[in-house]
Amino acid sequence: MRQIVLDTETTGLEPSQGHRIIEIGCVELINRRPTNNYFHHYLQPDREIDEGAIEVHGITNEFLQDKPRFGDVAQEFLDFVRGAELVIHNAAFDVGFINHELKWLDPSLGKVEDICSVLDTLLLARGMHPGQRNSLDALCKRYGIDNSQRDLHGALLDARILADVYLAMTGGQTALLLDAEEGDTESGAAHSGGRRGIRRLPADRPRLAVVRASDSERAKHERWLERLDKAAGGDCLWRQMEAGEASKDE
Repeated sequence: MRQIVLDTETTGLEPSQGHRIIEIGCVELINRRPTNNYFHHYLQPDREIDEGAIEVHGITNEFLQDKPRFGDVAQEFLDFVRGAELVIHNAAFDVGFINHELKWLDPSLGKVEDICSVLDTLLLARGMHPGQRNSLDALCKRYGIDNSQRDLHGALLDARILADVYLAMTGGQTALLLDAEEGDTESGAAHSGGRRGIRRLPADRPRLAVVRASDSERAKHERWLERLDKAAGGDCLWRQMEAGEASKDE
């Protein structure tokens, strides 16, 4: 499963008023695990940035003078996200701007939804935490995600923070799974970056030592479960599994 966590910064709020994307940042998740693969560009918008927008992200007209335009990186962007699920906070905003840029560049390029599925973490959070604040900062506080570097908004930084928030919201990173087919030791590149699929371990491989968690580590784990259970309204799956195991032992 390939997901791309995406964020943008813009000259203003409405593409219909001629506002443009000035920064786009994407980070890749493969099977819910962050990779070192990312896409990031600052962009020359060929228009002035609203003062209110500069106060939010700190990107100035002067800084963007020598940066590429969206058209210069559009194909690279489309190739990077093609076939993935886009994970975006308030997706309508970012997708609207991206589609506006694509239409402005070449209407035949279509919409980003034509080549990707889209998951909106704002809608997901509203369903999980109705009646509560569900901004990215609020979710960081709720799930214990460090956002201390976020003095100003930034597309790549916010995409990285959102990746942590999304994984926490949806249960954390999943365990590695070995290939199901016996002979599938060369399962092919997971994506265009060329990383190969997981290989089966040889039968004669030495057994790995089992390292037990210390008392302090178990205590930290327990505190994390308490916060997660509270955030989930008492619906923490791990807690339910523990309760099920305990009932079997009785």
